[in-house]
Amino acid sequence: MTAGSADSSRGAITFPTNFVWGAATAAFQIEGSTTVDGRTDSIWDTFCRVPGAVVNGDTGEPAVDHYRRMREDVRLMADLGLPAYRFSVAWPRVRPDAGPVNSAGLDFYERLVDTLLEHDITPWVTLYHWDLPQTLEDQGGWANRETAYRFAEYAESVLVRLGDRVSNWTTLNEPYCSAFLGYGNGVHAPGRTDPRATVAAVHHLLLAHGLGLAAIRAHAPNASAGVTVNLYPVRPADPDSPEDVEVARRVDGLQNRIFLDPLLRGAYPEDVLADLEPFGLADHIAASDLQTISAPLDLLGVNYYTVHNVTARPEPTDRQNTDRPSEWLGVETIGFRGLNRPRTAMDWEVHPDGLTEVLLRLNREYPKIPLYITENGAAYHDSVVDGGIHDPDRVAFLDGHLRAAHAALSAGVDLRGYFCWSLLDNFEWAEGYAKRFGIVHVDYETQVRTPKLSARWYSQVVRDNGLPAAENL
Repeated sequence: MTAGSADSSRGAITFPTNFVWGAATAAFQIEGSTTVDGRTDSIWDTFCRVPGAVVNGDTGEPAVDHYRRMREDVRLMADLGLPAYRFSVAWPRVRPDAGPVNSAGLDFYERLVDTLLEHDITPWVTLYHWDLPQTLEDQGGWANRETAYRFAEYAESVLVRLGDRVSNWTTLNEPYCSAFLGYGNGVHAPGRTDPRATVAAVHHLLLAHGLGLAAIRAHAPNASAGVTVNLYPVRPADPDSPEDVEVARRVDGLQNRIFLDPLLRGAYPEDVLADLEPFGLADHIAASDLQTISAPLDLLGVNYYTVHNVTARPEPTDRQNTDRPSEWLGVETIGFRGLNRPRTAMDWEVHPDGLTEVLLRLNREYPKIPLYITENGAAYHDSVVDGGIHDPDRVAFLDGHLRAAHAALSAGVDLRGYFCWSLLDNFEWAEGYAKRFGIVHVDYETQVRTPKLSARWYSQVVRDNGLPAAENL
């Protein structure tokens, strides 16, 4: 696979022939209709009811009403010229309360897939994007090994119906967030703060991936299948400080290697097992688990947003640890130090170079596998200019990260596609509707969709299969 052409780091660049371009969403963030056609509660429905858990008390109802407006949204994708669409299936629609198959729920996804194909848009299906049925959480959730087997049953239900028409599958989206944010610090559903449950959730999510992958192989043997992880460079704030270097090792272990190594090497990193020994990670590993988890993949999805610049000696100006409890890391304190870069509305620093670093690391340290950027995007405060939605910061963000992706391609990385996050403004988890990631603006009162400047820009990038010189943005 050739890397295309490039005039300069800021000049016009072209991506390889057959590079996959698309946009992404997730079921709970866009669908709404949370009690329609037999759907029952997920952990996020329950979490939204907890006072103070979600900004402004927002919920997933009606989200952006995609369940009722699906055909309109597919036409919008077609108008933008998007060749591929990554979306997730809602487990509580397909098997409400983790019980029998709900045909009405599967009917929706069948209509969605067929409508996409009618518009020459390739569906990319994610089986799990965080909406665990609440019934399973009541039985222990991802801390319970049985949940992995219930996931396999659910996956098979989806594959039986859609496996003949969908040729690209991922099992899980960002198991890091499901485990550490949901069971560790409680900022995501189900809102638990239990280190032992967290490490159990890590392993059971990975086991679920392996079992789900087997279901894909059984029912869609010619499909391309993988899993999506969110990866970040973890850098010591002071490379000459042994304490900062040690903190970076530990954070990298929990953020990146605890997932990559079992998936791609068939074993947990020894240092991570030692770090988590007090919380019993090894106790959950049955004899054949790692063989199941490390079954060969056709692709690895990479979600990327920023870098972690960490220190063991935080200063008052550092962002304090919020999602990596220090006691798990074996250190008293940890801080995330900014590097005076521009920030998004999520207060995340913009580091396109970190994307290149992540892709090069995968290429250098792990077995070679086709890579896809399955999420990359930014929340900004959009403005209305002459009746249109103006978001030049998002355009600059996407442009910079696509150039960073191209740099990795030019260095020999087997990168085959890019999915912008997100197609639509939507329910942004604990941030509710306060943060907008979409390239398409949604008026939450009227549900009117308006493509932003970034949507028109991205549409042109897709048509050109490349980027103009930076001065032409």
